[in-house]
Amino acid sequence: MTATAPAAGPDTSAWGGRHAHDPTAIRDDGTYWLFSTDAYGDGPLPRGGVQVRRSTDLATWEFHGWALDGVPAAAAAWSGAEGLWAPDVVRVPDTVAVPGDARWRMYYSASTFGSRTSAIGLATAPRPAGPWRDRGLVVTSRHETDGPNAIDANAVVDAAGRHWLVYGSFFGGIHALELDPATGFVAGAGTGPTAGPGTLLAVRPRSVDGAVEGAFVLPRPGGGYALLVSYDSLFDSYHLRVGVGDRVTGPFRDAAGRALTDLEGDPAAVGTAVLGGHRLTGGPGLLAPGHASVLTEPAPGEPGGVRHLLVHHVRDADDPTQHAVQVRRLVWTADGWPLVSPQPWAGAREDAGAAAWPADGTALAGTWEAVTFDRPSGLASSARRAVTADRLRGVVARGAGRFTWHRADGSRAEAVAFPSWDAVRDRPALSCAVLDRGVVTVATRVEGAEHAR
Repeated sequence: MTATAPAAGPDTSAWGGRHAHDPTAIRDDGTYWLFSTDAYGDGPLPRGGVQVRRSTDLATWEFHGWALDGVPAAAAAWSGAEGLWAPDVVRVPDTVAVPGDARWRMYYSASTFGSRTSAIGLATAPRPAGPWRDRGLVVTSRHETDGPNAIDANAVVDAAGRHWLVYGSFFGGIHALELDPATGFVAGAGTGPTAGPGTLLAVRPRSVDGAVEGAFVLPRPGGGYALLVSYDSLFDSYHLRVGVGDRVTGPFRDAAGRALTDLEGDPAAVGTAVLGGHRLTGGPGLLAPGHASVLTEPAPGEPGGVRHLLVHHVRDADDPTQHAVQVRRLVWTADGWPLVSPQPWAGAREDAGAAAWPADGTALAGTWEAVTFDRPSGLASSARRAVTADRLRGVVARGAGRFTWHRADGSRAEAVAFPSWDAVRDRPALSCAVLDRGVVTVATRVEGAEHAR
């Protein structure tokens, strides 16, 4: 059952999106539900059980309570956890026969910081609002045993209808295990835990502390999958990278063709960085964005009738103990690379006179405020860039706001331009994301024919 705030503790009615860490969002009957790690930036953890919030627009959040009545006994006994981490909530497809009170599944993690004595557990419910019932441990790991750390679950159903659990972090990388669709447990393990490990998807060398975690797999337009992962330190240099592959089990490669399992190359170069810490002129410093999930929903007014929204946490650069949820538009290039908006999602204002998805390259002229995520390690600053009509010669429109052009060296650059809401200037704007020679730049137009209405 979803529990309310403890009798003695902080006033959760004022939390909103604050204190949300490792978030995942889903939609049910017009309401958005956000599930996140048991975290609190203002002091000791008030209680555990997976934080739950709800929203009607993905911009304003109301704290709803906790999904479970504390850390389940088996998870606590195995890991010593006082709270639960990184929940992933999914609806079981209608093609799978399950009891009515188990149509929704939540995979949660139980661990302690710096340890891989960890466990991923499963809870089920008839609706996201609950009541949630713990079903037991699915994957476990021990600190003294080599292998993946059993945290950060992501449940995936592939195009063939096979179910997978993508999981892991520091201490051994990201792996995938096949699940039994009917039970939600690892295939062949009955309803008890397994030690894995499964198929390796991504790993980093010990020279950077093996710093990869928070995996999320989503289908690419036209086939295949993208793997989103977070790199580096949770507290300051955290940022989001991506690779793509033909199957959920990989292999996944970045835009330069490097495998996300590469242990020989430069560990700061592997993976295409799509979002890092940054500060827009006049705006707050957004530090260590990451541990992202993606909400996919029907959107009749969008290209293809579908909208993808990246859900992640971010820290306040002026007070890094404070963290909150942010949502951003995720777009796809003509070649099927996921890129991310420089602007947070603004709810209903996104449709309030926002610029249309441009159909012609000349619409990209103007002055843009841009941030480049080239080896992100902290807080990147923005710079103004003027784009003239002359610079747009050779740009080819690919539909749905997508554009390509070729460099003198023969490489192909890709961009997606889309409507957004400028959070600093509080007005509709045109934003874009560019993938050029393996490096991503995001920008918002601040001067030009359609920079304001």
